[in-house]
Amino acid sequence: MQKHELRDHLRKALFIPSMKARTKEQALEELLDLFVAEKYVKNKQLVLEMLKQRELLGSTSLGKGVAVPHGRTTATADVIIAFGRSEKGVDFDASDKNPVTLFFMVIAPHNDEGNIYLPILGTLVIILKDAKKRHALNKVETFEELVALIDGE
Repeated sequence: MQKHELRDHLRKALFIPSMKARTKEQALEELLDLFVAEKYVKNKQLVLEMLKQRELLGSTSLGKGVAVPHGRTTATADVIIAFGRSEKGVDFDASDKNPVTLFFMVIAPHNDEGNIYLPILGTLVIILKDAKKRHALNKVETFEELVALIDGE
């Protein structure tokens, strides 16, 4: 998957440049609420439980202030990505013990067309390993800035 292909799965309505969450659970809910408000997710509790169960397997924090909570569910029809930025950071049980400031939540159906769920996760990891990208993402204020950074402009 190419970086620019991620833009097809980003939505302006799923963009929070200044999250309010202070805990891991609040962060999961704040991002998930965007999916629910836009009707990308039909059953909030089902998806929230799936995300919590995924976190019990191991934190989806990648370290260096980044987390990619994700999972598959019957409560959605499309692979969609939400982005959130926390100025103060959230304790997300990261292995490096650093608070998370950048969140990309990826929700996918069990059988997504083209089987792109895992390639999306892989592409996000590649982008987020780049210290310059992380630094720039921590400064985004608009959805358009986010898309330009993801596209590599």
